[in-house]
Amino acid sequence: MEKAVLINQTSVTSFRLTGLSANPKVQMFVFFIFLVFYVMTLVGNILIVITIIFDHRLHTPMYFFLSNLSFIDVCHSTVTVPKMLSDTLSDEKVISFDACVVQIFFLHLFACTEIFLLTVMAYDRYVAICKPLRYMTIMNWKVCTVLGVAMWTAGTVHSISFTSLTIKLPYCGPDEIDNFFCDVPQVIELACTDTRITEILVVSNSGMISMVCFVIIVVSYAVILVSLRQQISDGKRKALSTCAAHLTVVTLFLGHCIFIYSRPSISLPEDKIVSAFFTAITPLLNPIIYTFRNEDMKSALKKLIRRKERKEK
Repeated sequence: MEKAVLINQTSVTSFRLTGLSANPKVQMFVFFIFLVFYVMTLVGNILIVITIIFDHRLHTPMYFFLSNLSFIDVCHSTVTVPKMLSDTLSDEKVISFDACVVQIFFLHLFACTEIFLLTVMAYDRYVAICKPLRYMTIMNWKVCTVLGVAMWTAGTVHSISFTSLTIKLPYCGPDEIDNFFCDVPQVIELACTDTRITEILVVSNSGMISMVCFVIIVVSYAVILVSLRQQISDGKRKALSTCAAHLTVVTLFLGHCIFIYSRPSISLPEDKIVSAFFTAITPLLNPIIYTFRNEDMKSALKKLIRRKERKEK
């Protein structure tokens, strides 16, 4: 009886992260590369949010969702990258159990919310291109608000459920996580109990969400591409370019989720590379692909810069 009680108690107070590499030269290279990516992600996405807030011409459903995407990307990167940067300069890559749980919570909150947001954005583009005359009727501000609240609520519920699954498991060693941040698959792999049911719940939850949303997004863009056959060549070329760019980001982001969460909790050598794209590179690509290629956004940015220059004079 006493032995059973001890087994159900968590004795691990911290975890050791392996990081991206143990080679000091590689670590310094990783530090500078990811520092540049992180700063560019912060500057680019914060600039997008500020521009959308201050330019009334951008107060439309499309830019409402884009501002949410930029906000999520800033938060998503901040959950993992600063810790990873500090660890590359340290010999001991340690994270406390509580900090690990907090990182898991916010990682899944922002990641899951972004999955739902990308799905909503695909629907928004479908309505804008396939039903342009009814766009403002279908995507009115009441609908946008409901969709916004729904995706954040769904992300929160998902994150709470995953965090709860992780906390309930006992951890009595080992304590090494083969990654540069805490995530559910790598953490539950260290639990000193049978985790098959937990792994099934992870696959059925995150894996299913990623797969279903990916299929919905692909179908939405497929319908858009079919409808573009009846448009003029210039409009078709611009829309095709936009759809291709959006699908690139979706594939990178959801590809990671499907790869990590649609299989048992087993660490693979490819996990770190895929996770690096997921946490540092994709948030940087989003503002470039979704926003800075947009003529209205570029015009609004120039207007904002000119306004700042006039105030300084």
